[in-house]
Amino acid sequence: MTTLQAYRFAPDAHDIQAAALSRHAGAARFAFNRGLARVQAALAQRDAEKTSSVACAELTPVPWALPALRREWNWAKATAAPWWAECSKEAYSAGLDQLAGRPKHFGDSRSGKRRGRRAGFPRFTKRGKSRDSFRYTTGSHGPDGDRHVKLPRIGRVKVHEPMAALTGRPADGTARLLGATVSRTAGRWFVAFTVEVDREVPTGPSRRQRKARTAGVDLGVKHLAVLSTGEMIPNPKHLAASLRRLCTASRAYARSKPASAGRRRRAARLACIHARVASQRRDGLHRLTSRLATTHDAIVVEDLHVAGMVRNRRLARAVADTAMAEVRRQLGYKTGWYGCRLVVADRWYPSSRTCSGCGGRNPSLTLSDRMFVCPSCGLVIDRDVNAAVNLRSLVAASMSETVNARGGDQKTPLAGQVAVKREPGTAPAGKTGGASPQGEAA
Repeated sequence: MTTLQAYRFAPDAHDIQAAALSRHAGAARFAFNRGLARVQAALAQRDAEKTSSVACAELTPVPWALPALRREWNWAKATAAPWWAECSKEAYSAGLDQLAGRPKHFGDSRSGKRRGRRAGFPRFTKRGKSRDSFRYTTGSHGPDGDRHVKLPRIGRVKVHEPMAALTGRPADGTARLLGATVSRTAGRWFVAFTVEVDREVPTGPSRRQRKARTAGVDLGVKHLAVLSTGEMIPNPKHLAASLRRLCTASRAYARSKPASAGRRRRAARLACIHARVASQRRDGLHRLTSRLATTHDAIVVEDLHVAGMVRNRRLARAVADTAMAEVRRQLGYKTGWYGCRLVVADRWYPSSRTCSGCGGRNPSLTLSDRMFVCPSCGLVIDRDVNAAVNLRSLVAASMSETVNARGGDQKTPLAGQVAVKREPGTAPAGKTGGASPQGEAA
């Protein structure tokens, strides 16, 4: 199995190297802003030609493609940036690459040709207000031993931790280095290597003894995840644990004088707290998803509408702290790595309101009810465990949806039912009209 994988390390750069890294990030930002100015000028010229009474044979071309942006930059760099030779050419190419295609995406989003969240027109970036980053795709870059990386025009930079996980793969021919992205987060520099890796997907039982062949996973706020085996993984609530320090740092930043040295120090303190919370959350989610993918043969999760859940003012902070969408994303590729199968249940499948014992429904269940009581068979069970058991039953019910499928146009069968294929235009067996119970909201 050939896949793309990233290895991220933190360089331990001294003052001269840190200044060179900042200079390269500034070069990428300069190329981005200059290219955006050229695009805006070309768009304004096209609008003037369209509204002019004099007919034009050809309208002014807009250089929003990467080859056009590079040609224009190479033609004008000697006069626009006489200092361009101080930085690697890859820094300027990285800034132009960030800009390429964005105006077209904006136009396609406005006309409805581009799906997803509506894209806005690109804006000029400013030092201290935008993320500092640049990328190497050519040149002599990559690991240099186990504790150093080499970057063009910057030199040999030491890293904080050993890179044996990365250096061992190119040596035995199972990986190929494609590029390196250097970025700064909360005052710390990071270098991420993009590697094309040949992974061996296990076909049989792995070295670890798998606990269960299939597991239903119900994500929530009270517990980070509840498994169909009854295991409840607690929610660490990293944001809530750091909320007091975060409020104090935010208040100090808001009260500081704009454009002052104190404001920069308080901004750095605030960024460090945010970065620490994000790192804690990322580490916990990686541990959880890796354990699930390596100890099960099939995992069933729900297709949650997280963007709609965060619109609830009372639940927005708690939902954002759990990072449910990140769990789904990590399971999407880790299940392929470890020979596991990911099944995504339909968004409208009533897993919480369906009895895992008899398949009956309890439509009166509310969010405040933490126990599920079946009105038919009298089963009393935790609502999250009941939902996880119902999700696990979908694999036995011949669920046809597999890895990374969205399932927006198909309904998930209830527990004990089997999805049967039928001819287009015909009604389901036993149904002559009316709405299907699977279409009701959970």
